[in-house]
Amino acid sequence: MKSYQKLTTTQPAACQVEEEGAAPTPSGHGRLAPWWVGSGLLVAAVLLSTITVWVLRQVSGCWLGPTPPPKCLLVPESRRFDCYPERRVVVTQELCESRGCCFIQSPPPAEGKQGVPWCFYPPDFPSYTLESLNQTALGMVGLLVRREKAYYPRDIEKLRLDVEFETDTRLHIKITDAANPRYEVPLDVPRVMKRAENPIYSLNFSWDPFGVLLQRKATGTVLLNTTVAPLIFADQFLQISTLLPSKFLYGLGEHRGSLVHSLDWNTLTLWARDVSPTESFNLYGAHPFYLLMEEGGNAHGVFLLNSNAMEVALQPAPGLTWRTIGGVLDFYIFLGPDPNMVIQQYQQVIGFPAMPPIWALGFHLCRWGYGSSNETWQTVRAMRNYQIPQDAQWNDIDYMDGYRDFTLDSQKFASLPSLVEDLHRHGQHYVMILDPGISSTSPRGSYWPFDEGLRRGLFLNTTQGQPLIGQVWPGFTAFADFSNPDTHQWWLENLQHFYAHVPFDGLWIDMNEPSNFMDGSEDGCPPGELDSPPYTPAVLGDSLSAKTVCASAKQKVSVHYNLHNLYGLMEAKATASALIKIRGKRPFVISRSTFPSQGRYSGHWLGDNRSQWKDMCYSIPGLLSFSLFGIPLVGADICGFSGSTSEELCTRWMQLGAFYPFARNHNTQNEKAQDPTAFSPAARTAMKDVLLTRYSLLPFLYTLFHRAHLQGDTVARPLFFEFPWDEATWELDRQFLWGRSLLVTPVLEPGVDSVTGYVPQGMWYDFYTGSSVNSSGEMLKMSAPLEHLNLHIREGSILPTQKPGTTTEVTRGNPLRLIVALSSHATAWGDLFWDDGESLDTFEKGNYSYVMFNVTQNIFTSTVLHASTEATKVTIGTLSVFGVQKPPSKVLLNGQEKPFSYLDNQVLTVSDLGMSLSQGFSLQWL
Repeated sequence: MKSYQKLTTTQPAACQVEEEGAAPTPSGHGRLAPWWVGSGLLVAAVLLSTITVWVLRQVSGCWLGPTPPPKCLLVPESRRFDCYPERRVVVTQELCESRGCCFIQSPPPAEGKQGVPWCFYPPDFPSYTLESLNQTALGMVGLLVRREKAYYPRDIEKLRLDVEFETDTRLHIKITDAANPRYEVPLDVPRVMKRAENPIYSLNFSWDPFGVLLQRKATGTVLLNTTVAPLIFADQFLQISTLLPSKFLYGLGEHRGSLVHSLDWNTLTLWARDVSPTESFNLYGAHPFYLLMEEGGNAHGVFLLNSNAMEVALQPAPGLTWRTIGGVLDFYIFLGPDPNMVIQQYQQVIGFPAMPPIWALGFHLCRWGYGSSNETWQTVRAMRNYQIPQDAQWNDIDYMDGYRDFTLDSQKFASLPSLVEDLHRHGQHYVMILDPGISSTSPRGSYWPFDEGLRRGLFLNTTQGQPLIGQVWPGFTAFADFSNPDTHQWWLENLQHFYAHVPFDGLWIDMNEPSNFMDGSEDGCPPGELDSPPYTPAVLGDSLSAKTVCASAKQKVSVHYNLHNLYGLMEAKATASALIKIRGKRPFVISRSTFPSQGRYSGHWLGDNRSQWKDMCYSIPGLLSFSLFGIPLVGADICGFSGSTSEELCTRWMQLGAFYPFARNHNTQNEKAQDPTAFSPAARTAMKDVLLTRYSLLPFLYTLFHRAHLQGDTVARPLFFEFPWDEATWELDRQFLWGRSLLVTPVLEPGVDSVTGYVPQGMWYDFYTGSSVNSSGEMLKMSAPLEHLNLHIREGSILPTQKPGTTTEVTRGNPLRLIVALSSHATAWGDLFWDDGESLDTFEKGNYSYVMFNVTQNIFTSTVLHASTEATKVTIGTLSVFGVQKPPSKVLLNGQEKPFSYLDNQVLTVSDLGMSLSQGFSLQWL
């Protein structure tokens, strides 16, 4: 059977297995000048708009109101910035014009879609004026003044503009109230001491109306042009718009959809919410950061450091509008110029991710509904019996007594301490779930977590100063206030008490949006502008308190209105800190709700997905988006959480999930088991084989996480990060890379034995066989029987692999195999980071080994740049070289002749090297 077939067709539209009528993905891009430039275009727009209005009147036979003023017809449809974004309001001409805006009705959009706004800003809508601008040591400071009030209450007349040229590739622009302090996100950000000397950007301002014009010096591309719509800065409504230099925009989480966002009148809401991943809904986390590709392959990123409820409106201009209902406008712009560098620069501000323990990169198994610790134990034993790799066993809330945190069901889970002891004896680990809602109904004195939290005043309070009571799994609950440092101590003490009985290894923090089965509290929410603000972004449920606590709830640092999106981050910080103090090792935390800088404390899973092919497909853009957000330890529930999986779906999902950075199979209650032991021998073998492949790649994956921790590299990586000049990669989200070297092309559809994937230009090698495919940058049809996952190694790479075992502990004791994938110039490069896999700060303390591998002129060299005793325990057993053009006559290891094998597909293999990782060596083929 032919392995590869070159195709002329494009890659299938993303994740359309079970849905119809999807809008076409926007394409095309170009450099944009300020919108008023080009009188010819504007005249054409006026004529076109006038003709369109006339035609609509003739065709519809209905009255569309008086002819709009010429200044309104001047604005092309794609550049109509919404003046009346309120939902659930029928915008009439009277309502619109009361705001001083233009009103032109447009044909209604397709069902479920937003359309061209009927009410939009005219070119002369009043905005702020830049009254003064002065140089400072780090940049500039300016005063913005609004002469005419806008239409939201408590408009702020005078604003302070701070500009800091922080680095040559990072610009910081902050706009806030000139007279009064406002809430700002309590996030540690770097403070620079001197102004950038050679920035690769140029910054200009429009004075009246105020606007920011940011350009890339090398190309002249305009990255920001905020003159296109007025700046509005009221107490509870802040809005700023910009044109964009292309339509290829990524980020702005957490949402479910394609990796590149549609700019077809698409609004993305950022307000943490407990809801199963669904397109168009605001989901568990909030990440106000986007990355945008520019013509020619450059990239830049923009981060709005703001934690309030927010929406980002995208439109075909291409343009973008930030709307938030509190805080300040605190922007960081990252100039790259390539996408990898943009993400590194972003993480220089929010913080680099923590280095996970090596066992975190093994296979995790969980379900809600094991029923007992003995049933959980049976699953672990079955996995061992079939010798299927597993590093961690988890339990959901069924281990608790009445679903209360820090308790154990003494009947059904009496043997849990023995199970954990057994896991540890086998080099495995135990992870349990915790929720932030603390049961408030136990008799006084019988439940220490609530009694003590109440005594110390550690819960969210109502406006009346009493604990806010909502409802979660245990019934009525209070919610821990993790903005209070005292709560961190109480959280630690609770965990210490439980650890004394069940010595867990990691923690899974769920329901931390925070989720509430009630809207607000048992008493609802009080009247007022925190719970009912003048403007509510397009949140699911149309209320800030929908399935969460009241926005007016009081916390130590501020009101929940400001802190809601930070709740999961603050809990993760407390949890990671507690784990370090309890275990003295690297913490392992997986959190559902996230915010920028989360990667410093936890990983993330993509939430309560479904056992459907579409959900599997959407997991790829999900994990790639979190790579952009600086949270590399991410994955989806393999085989799906809710609903019932099929053997084929679960097999394909296990193949994909084996290449999630965080790989966990998780299932809901009252559904059939979906761990690998539950399936037929053929499916079970396929799942076992792909997990063994993952475990063989652990040295490579661990090194990628080191690079993420050290400098903000991504682990799971979109193809366009490595091939930014190739526009065909910009929309790809059915494939991904590990690092720069390993291409993963999973099957995402039922009933097929082949898969179509894009292979970027260059030589790629089959991971399993070493056979090569030389691509000009094209779609290839690849053979993909049910037991096979297509993996390809990029030319010029060296991958450190290892003989796999059933745990990371066993695997780490096995010999290494180095896979060399020669470039067309017969060169290759790779590296390996190695430490004990669990101690804190090994790199920072120098307790690690770092080895560089290089091939040039038929000589492989291993160079030890830093050594530790851990490396002396490991040997390099085998070297496989892919792409050796002709059979060698002999192979020399440190000058001594060595036996070798050479296959017709140009693979050279040298076995039984027996070289210690701690010693450099060379190997030459002649």
